[in-house]
Amino acid sequence: MLPRRFCDLVGCEKPIQLAGMGHIAGIELAAAVSNAGGLGMIAMPMVPADRLQTILTELDGAATGPFGVNFLMPFLDLDCVAVAADGARVVEWFYADPGPELVELAHDRGALAGWQVGSLVDARAAADAGCDYIVVQGIEAGGHVYGRQSLWTVLAECRQHVDVPLVAAGGLGNPAAVAAAFAAGADAVRVGTRFVAAVEADAHPDYVEALMSATAADTELTTAFGTMWPDAPHRVLRSSILAATELAADTVGEIDLGGTTMPVPRLSPIAATAAFDGHVEAMPLYAGYSVDAVTETRPAADIVDELIGGSEALLAAH
Repeated sequence: MLPRRFCDLVGCEKPIQLAGMGHIAGIELAAAVSNAGGLGMIAMPMVPADRLQTILTELDGAATGPFGVNFLMPFLDLDCVAVAADGARVVEWFYADPGPELVELAHDRGALAGWQVGSLVDARAAADAGCDYIVVQGIEAGGHVYGRQSLWTVLAECRQHVDVPLVAAGGLGNPAAVAAAFAAGADAVRVGTRFVAAVEADAHPDYVEALMSATAADTELTTAFGTMWPDAPHRVLRSSILAATELAADTVGEIDLGGTTMPVPRLSPIAATAAFDGHVEAMPLYAGYSVDAVTETRPAADIVDELIGGSEALLAAH
């Protein structure tokens, strides 16, 4: 009953991908999703290539299945792309027009290439650039949001006009939503917000607590967190916008990124990881519509089983 094209392409057992959540999707979470049958992902913006190499070596030792590396284009390091293509099954990009030269770099080093898009125009460009699969993101997604359409609208358009495997992203936090995505033509689903509350995630405990107390109505698409990345829309908990704008200090605290401690400017897009010390409430508390389903911390494998097993049962029943 479940789609197989994405699984057959990347070599995973279940059609689910961990969203590449910067420094929150680390080695332990990526390995847990991979070992549960999905495609684990890491995202390490502002980490140098030698450190990324070490991380990938550790991840390769912990994961029994495939994994990938996600890059945000505003923070792209080509040396890191080369390291990722050498060490991961998948290299993926987000937040810019698809670039054939990056896809070629990944392919030349033996990796698959993916691009996350928010429109049919960008999906076609990604396919033309040679991407092996495309992540189709709806405005319901938490974190960085590139498109302006509902997932269901952009997924339907892309399914009609693009032939490569499509991964649906945005608001997919329960089995019914996942089943609906498969029924609408998705070859896999990409999940972020639910995995922030996974036992293995590198999220700050206060961030997780905020998610468990929130609903989709508590989220807002905003450009408020524009320090370091102006005019980029992000979906966060509305409370974090208020806390950040009311904070008098220029920084919200300090964070360790790949072994380097740095101050975090107020209204910057850096996520509230477990390695952050400061005003968590004033960090961008990224959350998609699927925050409704975040009610407790659970092992990543349990989340995978709930979403994929539950969706399969619903599809079989219908």
